[in-house]
Amino acid sequence: MESQVRGGTRWKRFAVVMVPSVVATAAVGVGLAQGALAASFSVSGQDFKVTADRLEGWGFAQYGGIDTGYSSTAGDEKTQHPVAISSFDRAEITKMCQSVKTKIPGIGTIYLRLDAGPNEKNKVEAKNLYIDVAQLEADATFTNIDIGVAVKDKTRGPAVKQGESVLPGGFAQQAEKADLTNVKQTAWATTAGTFKLSGLKMRLGTDPKMECY
Repeated sequence: MESQVRGGTRWKRFAVVMVPSVVATAAVGVGLAQGALAASFSVSGQDFKVTADRLEGWGFAQYGGIDTGYSSTAGDEKTQHPVAISSFDRAEITKMCQSVKTKIPGIGTIYLRLDAGPNEKNKVEAKNLYIDVAQLEADATFTNIDIGVAVKDKTRGPAVKQGESVLPGGFAQQAEKADLTNVKQTAWATTAGTFKLSGLKMRLGTDPKMECY
């Protein structure tokens, strides 16, 4: 779902293939909206913005980690980004917006925006959800929360992903349920076992107002 721009991209070629790539992305989005595909999405070399009116998550855990990816400006060189990994066994999201911007030399800045889960009856639904967060603002309520648990000893949330760069004895927190409202966040990656997007809408353009915030 996130536009992927990897180091070493030839910008002229990128401009030529952008339209068919977006069509392919839309096709994947339709499959997700129908609950037919498992999702594993990440942004390489770019962070992206996400907002939501409400995120309800069951089986919550959060711990620190490192995302490694290609730099958007340094060719094939790798860059590391410290993140707070928020994971949920199951989550429901109302009025979700996700946007990413890409600066293309000779063309300008292109924005990709996705909207889904327009109301309480048509929510975004995710299972085994991981969000690698760089910044978060929200009003949050936690049910049966444990703060200061070692990552390797956490008992809630999906298992730490294989190959994830985390410290087994590092600081973590967990809760039976996390209820977040007025969510604004910047993230480097989002992955999920399944990701159902009701009321999916996608737009591509040059207007900065297309960003979620």
